[in-house]
This record gives sequence, structure tokens and C-alpha cells, in this order.
Amino acid sequence: MQSTTDPIARDCDHLVIQTLPLFEMMRMRAATTARRHPDLGFAAPQRESAVRWVNLFTHTHRRLGPQDKEVVSPNNDTVYSNAWLDLSEGPVVIESPEMGDRYWTLGLLDAWTNPFAYVGRRTTGNRPQRTLVHGPGWHGPVPPDITQTIAAPGDDVWLIGRHLVEDDGEDAARVRASQAAMRLVRLDGSDAAMRVDTWMDGRDAGIPSADRYLSTVSAALRRNPPPEGERQAWPPTETALQMSLPAVYERLRTSNQPHDLGGGWAIPVMVKTHWGDDYLTRARIARNFIGALGVEEAMYPTAEVDARGAPLDGSQRYELRFAPDRKLKVGAFWSLTMYRRSDCLFVANPIHRYSIGDRTPGLHHDADGGLAIRLQAEDPGPGVNWLPAPRDELFYVVLRLYQPHADHLELRFDYPPIQPI
Repeated sequence: MQSTTDPIARDCDHLVIQTLPLFEMMRMRAATTARRHPDLGFAAPQRESAVRWVNLFTHTHRRLGPQDKEVVSPNNDTVYSNAWLDLSEGPVVIESPEMGDRYWTLGLLDAWTNPFAYVGRRTTGNRPQRTLVHGPGWHGPVPPDITQTIAAPGDDVWLIGRHLVEDDGEDAARVRASQAAMRLVRLDGSDAAMRVDTWMDGRDAGIPSADRYLSTVSAALRRNPPPEGERQAWPPTETALQMSLPAVYERLRTSNQPHDLGGGWAIPVMVKTHWGDDYLTRARIARNFIGALGVEEAMYPTAEVDARGAPLDGSQRYELRFAPDRKLKVGAFWSLTMYRRSDCLFVANPIHRYSIGDRTPGLHHDADGGLAIRLQAEDPGPGVNWLPAPRDELFYVVLRLYQPHADHLELRFDYPPIQPI
């Protein structure tokens, strides 16, 4: 790494840390927007083109499993709805149907990764809704059928949606019908889809070149000004960027400092709606956990070690027990998911169980009301809550808490350590 005693290098490092979330969001826009519109066809005829459709939903229709290798540490509870809003040509209306009593959420992230607003069960309910989202330059009348209005701080917004799915059959079909009824339209009801140049190949997740970083951040800044109170000396020189980018990216990769919860548990993300002036954490999350929603929607305590501090190992047997007075308190649901350490992916197993939680059929509680979960490779037999581990490999688990109660949000919950048997 370069020396931080050089004031020019130090200033450029700081500037990269400030602007890296903006670059990484533009990279995600390029990676997750659609090439093809269901009615209007491809955004561009050339396969190598960076032109994509925005203001258009794309959906997944099944829960992810061990055959899916594109996303690390995926969840096994929900399917996704994804869209990027471009508000430069006026507001976009999110149309969502009746959702019954299902857990669902659409998290809105600005171009600086602030999870600034939500539509869904926790915040706006499950009734049919028409949500108007507008950029900072729009001022106009709001139609009477709009159920809520959201003012975005810039022209680019990432919508990340999750829908709880109970099974891969009838319930998955119901969710698919709900997803099909979600639309992004203009105020007059017309399709809001637009073609945009995303500027890059979003599949390239490496350290960007100085010229690519400079041009991308400069263009994105014109559409998404820094959050209020944030000052920047943009642009730096290309020479300074060439030195800073590798150093900063390496620093963000190796300096992961999640919040320690005790008992071998830690949580990588603790943000509500805005990162404030914690630019380093904002950059670290953008590089390593981009798309994270605020903790009021979901928290993800993670454990890689047992009660003794030793790495969790599939050649051993473990038990995680929540005592009767230590039950997980959530407004929606919770789940515990198993991953291999080597690739951060699901563990294939004979019972096809990749997570266990309060909705798992046949979940067995102890006589005193406590809940014990076995983490091991071999089947522990009937009457035991079993989450299969990889045989003779290191693993980790993620405890997902959807709509966590105050004990979790205020870090007062005493998470039990994973005990070796």
C-alpha cells in the first residue's frame, strides 16, 4: 500500500473512500438492469453494448439453492424483485397489488447506498398501492390516487424487493402472480421504461482503472449530488487515482470490522436510513455487502466460531440453543442459514434444507419452551432440529431477523454461543 504520509496520496485515498459507493452502485446498475424488455425487445442490438432498460422490474421466481453460485451468502427465505429508477425525465409510480398477509418489502437505496425509504409490509402495509417517487428537481401536482410520495435525493434509485415464499409450489405461484402485477409507470399510466447507457460491463468486479473510475463518478455526481453536508474536492488527478484505487480497495477487503455482539456473533451492517459521515463503513459495505437494507427491516447476525472461539468445522457437532427467556423477537420471521466458508454458498445435503427457522415444518421445541438446533454433517435422528453442515469443511451461519424488535436493534439481545457437543 502507498504511504499515508504523502498528503496528496492521503487526500486522494479519502476522496476514493467517499466516492467509492457511488462507483459501486453504478457498477451494480450495469450488472442488474435488463437487456431485454418483454414488449420492446433488446435495449441495444449489440450483445456487448452497455445500454440497458431502467424503470423496469426483473424478478426471480424460486428460492436459491446450492446450484446457484452467482450471489454469495444468499437467503433461502424470499424471492427477489429488482429495478433501477431513472428520475431524470420525471417521476415514476410504483404500482403494487394486494399482498394479503405476506411479508414483502421494496427497499429504496440512493446512489450513495443510503437505504432512505421503503414500501411494504412494515412501512406502508399490504394494500394495493401507487407510490410516486420523484427526484430533487421535480415539483408538480400529485394525483389523488397516489397512496404515498417519496422524494429521492438524486436521479438514480435502486429498488430491491423481497417476497417471503413458503414453498416451491402453490405459494411460489401466488408470489409470481403478485410480482407480475407490479409495474413502473409514468403519472399518465404509460410504461416508464427507458434505455440508458450504463457506461461499463457490470460483470467486472475487479479494481477499476483510474480513467473508468474518474469518468463514471464524474457522470454519476452530475445526477446524484453528495448527501447534504458532505464536501468533496472532486476531481482528483488520474495519476493520484492510479495510486489510490488499489490501496483503498485492498484496505476495504481486509479491514472488515463488524459490530461484535458477543458469544461469537457479529453483525456486518448497522445502518437505519443514512450512513451520515461514516464514510469508511459506507465504503466497506458498498464494496463487500452492497444492497444492504436498514436494520429496522432486517438484521443479519453472523457466527463463524463456536463458544471457545474455534472456527465452525463440519467434522464436529454443535448445538445452538435459544432458552425460553432468550427467544428471538421479530415482527415478521427469522431463519438460520448455513454456508461453506470456502465459497460462501449453500451446502448441498440429503434433506435439501439450507435454512431453518420459525416457519420450518415440524420444528421441535424443548419441554421448557426452549429451541435447540443441531449443526452437523450427519443426521442426528428423529425429533431433532437439524441444519446440515458440510462434511469436513469450515462453515458459518447467518441469523436473519426480519422486522427485529428493539432488543435486537438496540443491541441488548444476548445471543447464545454455538456449543460444541
